[in-house]
Amino acid sequence: MNATTKSIDLRLGAAVLFILVAAATRFVPHPYNFSPLGAMALFGGAYLSKRWLAVLIPVAAAFLSDLLINNVLYSEYYDGFTWMAEGSGWMYLIYASIAVMGMFALRAVSVGRVLGASLGSSVIFFLASNFLCWPGNTMYAQDMGGLVTCYAAGLPFFPGTVAGDLVYSTALFGGFALLQRYVPELRAVTVRR
Repeated sequence: MNATTKSIDLRLGAAVLFILVAAATRFVPHPYNFSPLGAMALFGGAYLSKRWLAVLIPVAAAFLSDLLINNVLYSEYYDGFTWMAEGSGWMYLIYASIAVMGMFALRAVSVGRVLGASLGSSVIFFLASNFLCWPGNTMYAQDMGGLVTCYAAGLPFFPGTVAGDLVYSTALFGGFALLQRYVPELRAVTVRR
């Protein structure tokens, strides 16, 4: 194994570890919608050099943490073992799209870009998740007024999403930058495949 391969493996391992630790924080009590999921997707998009891993790792971490949350913390709300809660497939698609956004918006990581991408991921999640819960939902009229009502109902949760994305993006990107300062091999630039 040459030095470049060792550096790539170390960088990959460190990035995956950061994502898994962030996913584990979902088990800590937190305000509504204050979660690491958007930040994990951005971080994966920015630091996992292979595009398929940049999408797969954050989504897999979200899925695994959901699996534990649904079957351990909230098991009383389900009739038996639950692989996926209703609508969670759409959520994974949203996080995959945020990871793709991270690949492009964070090609060069800087404080300003991370801040912008973090806010962008909050907006993407808000717009997409509320739009996706509207069709066929009997709580909302199936017209433009019902869609507006659906978005209005989601507004109280938006500040939690923004706060979670900002806090976790700061922790992930700031922590990784700090680690790069002390472990030069993590600074290696790799080619996307």
